Amino acid sequence: MVVLPVLGKSQPYEVRPSKIIALGLNYHSHIAESHSVKVSGFTEEVPQEPLLFPKTPNVLAGPGEPIVIPAFLLDYGFADLRTDYEAELAVVIGKKCKNIKAGEAFDYIFGYTCMNDVSQRNIQSGDRSGWFRGKSLDTFGPIGPQIAPREAIPDPNSLRIQCRLNGKTVQEASTAQMIFRIDYLIEFISKNFTLMPGDIIATGTPGGVGRIRHGDIVEVEIEKIGILSNPVVEEWLR
Repeated sequence: MVVLPVLGKSQPYEVRPSKIIALGLNYHSHIAESHSVKVSGFTEEVPQEPLLFPKTPNVLAGPGEPIVIPAFLLDYGFADLRTDYEAELAVVIGKKCKNIKAGEAFDYIFGYTCMNDVSQRNIQSGDRSGWFRGKSLDTFGPIGPQIAPREAIPDPNSLRIQCRLNGKTVQEASTAQMIFRIDYLIEFISKNFTLMPGDIIATGTPGGVGRIRHGDIVEVEIEKIGILSNPVVEEWLR
């Protein structure tokens, strides 16, 4: 659980999702870098429908908390150990929804925040079961620095999103460039799964993803929400 302030409100919000549903390949610019990411299932083909995968709630970390790259990864002897940042807009669901139409979708949103969909590429590529484990290691989903309620952002489909690594801008895009828009995503996801209050939808990352290492500082900034900043710790170097 992470407790975040809510823009314009005195009561903080306990982020306690029953599930986190994430989007893969939701920006053309990210699809275009498939050759460098080298992950199974990551191709240059544009998805015909949203590509969903789970992240478990243990990934959550708050602003300023470390992203911990676990020591057990050394046991595999990977020749090129790679863990990446991925800046994303996260949608926090406000009330139970099932089979919701896109035109009603925003009525079911509590608010929006920044998320870093940290990804362990070696496991993500190697696991026969898919992306689940490489996306769900402890601390691999920092969130914050606050939640902007839905009324504060009339159009979440048009927000500037950036990621900075040690002060250098490495990702920069607009949510207007998403292949599948937020309202459609809620329609599609709620056909498949009942969404509960507090559930999170991570809407995908633009191009520019890259490696993080011990001592790095990763910042995810989204217009009208703020800056999420987290240090990176390699557990074996603590």
